[in-house]
Amino acid sequence: MKAMILAAGRGQRMRPLTDAMPKPLLPVGGKPLIQYHIERLAAAGVRELVINLAWQGAMIPAALGDGSRFGVRIAYSDEADAALETGGGIFKALPLLGDAPFLIVNGDIWTDYPFERLVTRFGASGFAATHDLAHLVLVPNPPQHAKGDFALNEGRVTEAQSERGTYSGIAVYAPQFFADCLPRAFKLLTPLLAAMRADRISGERYEGSWFDIGTPQRLVELDAMLRARV
Repeated sequence: MKAMILAAGRGQRMRPLTDAMPKPLLPVGGKPLIQYHIERLAAAGVRELVINLAWQGAMIPAALGDGSRFGVRIAYSDEADAALETGGGIFKALPLLGDAPFLIVNGDIWTDYPFERLVTRFGASGFAATHDLAHLVLVPNPPQHAKGDFALNEGRVTEAQSERGTYSGIAVYAPQFFADCLPRAFKLLTPLLAAMRADRISGERYEGSWFDIGTPQRLVELDAMLRARV
């Protein structure tokens, strides 16, 4: 199974830290935020990664290279100044991701989620046993996002307004999920809602550690937590 780390965002809420550095390279616990994802994906058996680039994008391949020192191969999808948003960024990278379902991870989160769970479940047969197009990992709602995003009912992701969880930024998508999309900027929410209404999205809830690094203060808090573990 291939994986894509979304790393093209401008990181406006992290300014001034992101004025001269892309958010996924911000140091936390002694190494760049994105490195945690790469190491965990490699440990889960993922050997081919795609990382999209935009703001200060050249700094990411300069820091990570071809991935060989992490035991993976990294291909880069350069969006330059196109600002393709999440959906458009994944769509642009589809030629690099191949014909099988792939794993997506937001580059601005930190988690101890066991990626091998998704690799084991979807790596061999994908969604062959179902008509699903995606599988989302939801987490308990953090204080800054108390209303959540989606509901989970017997393993199905829905738009129900009660007992919502927050989309973690971790998911598996079939390439066919993007079949009706066009090569332009668009939010991932649009095709997600369409697939939900067709009952084609499964999901799970993860209760472990998960942090949305959306502000400098949250970065400081995560850094303190990781350093305390050493």
